[in-house]
Amino acid sequence: MWLARQPQSGIVKTRHNMAALWRRGAYRDSARPFCYTLPMTFEDLIAPITPAQFFAEYHDKQPLHIKGGAAKFAQVLSWRHLNRLLDMTHMWSSHSLKMYNDGVAVPPEQYCVSAISRDAQQVMQPVAARVADHVKQGASVVLNDVDSLTPGMQAVSQALEGAGLGKAQANVYISWQSHKAFPAHYDTHEVWAVQVEGEKYWNIWEGRAEWPIPHPVFRAQDQAHHESAKGRLREKVLLKTGDLLYLPRGWYHDALAEAPSSVHIAYGTHAVLGMDLMNILLERVLYEASFRQALPRQDGTAPAKFALTQKVGALGQKLAELCKDPKVLSVLEGYIANHRYNRGHNDLLAWRGIAAPMADTADESGGFRVLAAGAKPVRRGADWVLKADAGTVPLSPPEAEAAAWLLARPDVTQAELARAHPSVDAAALLGRLAAAGLLLAA
Repeated sequence: MWLARQPQSGIVKTRHNMAALWRRGAYRDSARPFCYTLPMTFEDLIAPITPAQFFAEYHDKQPLHIKGGAAKFAQVLSWRHLNRLLDMTHMWSSHSLKMYNDGVAVPPEQYCVSAISRDAQQVMQPVAARVADHVKQGASVVLNDVDSLTPGMQAVSQALEGAGLGKAQANVYISWQSHKAFPAHYDTHEVWAVQVEGEKYWNIWEGRAEWPIPHPVFRAQDQAHHESAKGRLREKVLLKTGDLLYLPRGWYHDALAEAPSSVHIAYGTHAVLGMDLMNILLERVLYEASFRQALPRQDGTAPAKFALTQKVGALGQKLAELCKDPKVLSVLEGYIANHRYNRGHNDLLAWRGIAAPMADTADESGGFRVLAAGAKPVRRGADWVLKADAGTVPLSPPEAEAAAWLLARPDVTQAELARAHPSVDAAALLGRLAAAGLLLAA
């Protein structure tokens, strides 16, 4: 028996087909906007493009832009989520939280201090006040390896991995209007950009590197090389909240925030490569005596060179035979099928039989996500109204003041509204605004 060790390793714009989504039961009711509930499937993620169409026309072939809506990824990540994550101070270091100002990395010592981590290691740890100073100057914030930090981000990761696209790793990019984090570049993995807040322009260039990998051969390429290799501008894409952009591996791109603020999650999917097969074969040839034998000694003579050529040819032929070996193929198929990260599914009480299994949820705050940013009540006679896609919401003067306050925020909880405007029935007002499609209950 042998065991293989782990190997190392045209833009389309479309809107949701409402009738199809209705048939799939994606709407909670006719008055509320579309929002995926957890868990999310790959079909949900790329709708209305079907998986069959995606893999036939776009996967590893060309970019794809899918328009969504403000509610589509509302449960994936929010400003509230981000602030909570950043408050988990000991989780971050200069490796997991990086800052960039117009393409230039901010030195860690400018936004971090030397600290002792919880495992007693010396680290550079971000300090909120220093991070704030650079944010005020327009510096972008990058949070690395966050694909499992919230139920919403984990749901997208699992949807991508469930489609057989490989391991899904994610970084969050927080940027500000007219400030660019990176110049034109390509990635050594497929990119799935999920826009969760604000807007961002993406320049999609015609150039594409030929299936690059994270190796010094590719990482050593300088910006001058990228500028010459990116080619002409293929298209400028505006990603709005709820949009998704897919870029095949090696495709040149860069991005610039359009709205006052922008947050997108860049999921990188890392598929199994042909090079990974070599690691499986390396394990397999341990059991072949011909690979354990010494190669013919070389003394500079023609017979010695001929003997080496013959030996190498025989080994190559044996490798070709091993590539067809059912056991090798079985190991490779299993490796591809399980090429994903082990994620979540922890349920301590259920494991003990004390409680029923918990349902997946993206937010336990009991809050509401604001979907109509910038909407404002208008006066009609002695009362006020708020216009929404689902109709007009009548408001009393105190409710109008409260509505204006909460609609200027990214999200709100009932407790926050009650504290800020104690004269209104917070629960009733939030319910009416949610029914009108202006808010989304988390």
